[in-house]
Amino acid sequence: MKPGYQQIYARYRDNIISGVLKPGDRVPSIRVLAEELKVARKTVETAYAVLIGEGYLTSHGAQGTRVNRDLVLNAAPRPAPPVADDPLPSLTGIRDSLGYLELGIPSLDSFPYKKWLLLAGKAVRAMRPEDMTLPPVMGYYPLRQAIAAYLTVSRGVACTAEQVVITGGYRSNLLWILQALAATRDKVVFEDPGYFFGQKLLKRTVSRLHYAPVDENGINVDYLLQHHADARVVITTPSHQSPLAVTLSLPRKQQLLDWASQNDAWIVEDDYDGEFHYTRKVLPSLKSIDTHDRVIYVGTFSKTVMPSLRIGYMVLPVTTLNAFRESGEIMAGGQPLLAQKILTAFLAEGHFYKHLRKMRTLYQQRRTLVQTTLQALYPDIFTLEQTDGGMHIVAYLRSGSCDVELAALWQQHQLNVSPLSSWYSQHNRRFGLIMGYTNVRSEAEARALLSKPRAATLALLGKV
Repeated sequence: MKPGYQQIYARYRDNIISGVLKPGDRVPSIRVLAEELKVARKTVETAYAVLIGEGYLTSHGAQGTRVNRDLVLNAAPRPAPPVADDPLPSLTGIRDSLGYLELGIPSLDSFPYKKWLLLAGKAVRAMRPEDMTLPPVMGYYPLRQAIAAYLTVSRGVACTAEQVVITGGYRSNLLWILQALAATRDKVVFEDPGYFFGQKLLKRTVSRLHYAPVDENGINVDYLLQHHADARVVITTPSHQSPLAVTLSLPRKQQLLDWASQNDAWIVEDDYDGEFHYTRKVLPSLKSIDTHDRVIYVGTFSKTVMPSLRIGYMVLPVTTLNAFRESGEIMAGGQPLLAQKILTAFLAEGHFYKHLRKMRTLYQQRRTLVQTTLQALYPDIFTLEQTDGGMHIVAYLRSGSCDVELAALWQQHQLNVSPLSSWYSQHNRRFGLIMGYTNVRSEAEARALLSKPRAATLALLGKV
């Protein structure tokens, strides 16, 4: 079987890390390597683009591509020190390890690299001396304008550029919100289950962190009102709950908004992949029906463009703008200007919209083929629940509670799945595997990947 871009990427990455390829070493040109491996040039180009983006390689134009001269690698990286009194299991290394079925990674083989590189070249050539000073704290204004225009049309969020702030992504969003709007002893409520790394972050920064359970209609607002009506901030994923991918029902949306208005509280709407709905039209956001301006809308380009871009954004209530600017000057400092300019052109020239339309169709196809393959290979092991969209699926265990052990087994086969139970904190846990499907390109690839752990999975669950 001819190697795909991921195999080429893995080969070079491992050789660089192990020292076989040393800083400054030249690697073959795209044309030469493609001919050698008997693959398409696009396959090699994609692998090189990822390696360059992660800093393993650098491109020197006519002088070729080389291993990054500034790369410093430790032969034996130290394990992270244990954190005391943390009930959440560790997923350390999952996000840095090479593998398939990775969560939250957009389709790398279908990204318009050439268009992005052209826009990047234009942005570099247009640099001026003033661009070398500190970037704007609230973000590059033309990008804020482009995001406001996009959200107004596509997500129903009627906002101005002044309400949009550019951030470094999810972590930056949460820390900035808490810094601007919450006091040390304020109660913060998170979904249960909820985004694993979000829980990790909040447990280290919030002294009064509590949870509200999630069911088939989203976060249980009745539970919130009964147990945590005095909360200052509620963080929720209403379009596609993370990780269960259910949608918050309209009655609960209105109930949550009424509570926030009556209690002077704030709702953080994390719309991390709200662009991807397949079984019906894209749902309007919670922010779009927020008549009291109590919702802070949070989005990211990690899921729609690329994770390495590290650009997110927030739409702020008008009354909070001064508080966020003051906090931003202290802790944020603005995002790199060059990346913001490239992204601005990507949006303003219509490439982003075209890419999204293509991805919606592609992801729906890839989700179907992964679900079909799972059902064919593991009919007595997993059950799947149909959801409206997103970038991952949850394969629930029909019986048993060993999803942590099962996930570790699959990870041995370079399948970076996550155990569902690890995303719970307090309430009734469900068990299964969370897996991304956006980079599974064919039925043959899906079967090849999902077949790898089948024998071991059946043995672990006593199905042999």
